[in-house]
Amino acid sequence: MTRKWRFEILLLLLVIFENPDRAPAQANPSKKLPSVVILATGGTIAGAAPTGTQASYTSGAVTIDAMLAAVPGIKDIANIKGEQISNVGSQDMTFEIMLTLAKRINVLLSQNDVDGIVVTHGTDTMEETAFFLNLVVKSEKPVVLVGSMRPSTALSADGPLNLFNAVGVAVDPNAKGRGVLVVMNDWIHGAHSLTKTSTTAVQTFMSPLRGLVGICNYGKNDFFNTPPWKHTTGSEFDIAGISRMPRVDILYVYADMSPDLIDASTANGAKGIVIAGVGNGNMNKASLEAAERAVKKGVVVVRSSRVATGSVGRNVEVNDDEMNFVASDELNPQKARILLALALLKPRSTSEIQNLFYIY
Repeated sequence: MTRKWRFEILLLLLVIFENPDRAPAQANPSKKLPSVVILATGGTIAGAAPTGTQASYTSGAVTIDAMLAAVPGIKDIANIKGEQISNVGSQDMTFEIMLTLAKRINVLLSQNDVDGIVVTHGTDTMEETAFFLNLVVKSEKPVVLVGSMRPSTALSADGPLNLFNAVGVAVDPNAKGRGVLVVMNDWIHGAHSLTKTSTTAVQTFMSPLRGLVGICNYGKNDFFNTPPWKHTTGSEFDIAGISRMPRVDILYVYADMSPDLIDASTANGAKGIVIAGVGNGNMNKASLEAAERAVKKGVVVVRSSRVATGSVGRNVEVNDDEMNFVASDELNPQKARILLALALLKPRSTSEIQNLFYIY
């Protein structure tokens, strides 16, 4: 070794001694990283376009391995395995895929060597899948859904950091017991309350009634809210032996609505109907009468609202007791449909179903 090399090594050691924060980062071989399984379903986060500056793209075009390769440092916070459950735009999400996803999550989280789950998902129906999982996953370990508003090929794609933050939440012990969470654009939402509010903005998800569960920043999290409703291990819903969900339709109310839409839904086999009503879940007189007819044929009718915020109260403008309807409370139409479909997996009275809307 030459004198020059001895001098440079000595100088480097002196710098490190005087400034230990500048020492080269090295992995701690004694530190065991938590294990996270990423279950991919498709969506914009797996989307691709011919250029980085166009609005149109193809959802579900990128595999989970390719997504992980685009996130530097993600394997420094967790041991990660990936599985492809589906590869669809979330407009094509089905109960069949949801059931497959939920059952796989329950199997994985029953294993001691799995600490958390991340699900990549399109944003269009993310709130529905998140709420479904919130009701049927049987573990307190973190389950985190994540997506993006820009495809993976876009200029300033939001997916990589969203995925990094989602893994950061999934490995955080403070995330346990809070139900299924959704991480988007540095915000942590609870499955019960979030909803998509913009067709294009990266800050599309809001939790307008109950607020955020927390915030995340490059893998560091701050939790300040725990959703109060029953979920996961506290939920009574069990899909272990279920292969098909009952049909539940959503009908959107508008001025001078035709009642034959409700009649058609009943005639075509719906077991439940969610009314996306005006105001406090209301509808015109002719539609109210059609909804009563549906109830008398054994269809469960839930009144929700097309309004973005607020809750639908029982017996406010509509006599729910007399007409045997259910009021959705805080659940928007799409989540009311999820809860009603699960409720219909076994016989229940209207009052029993109403109580489910209060506690879930």
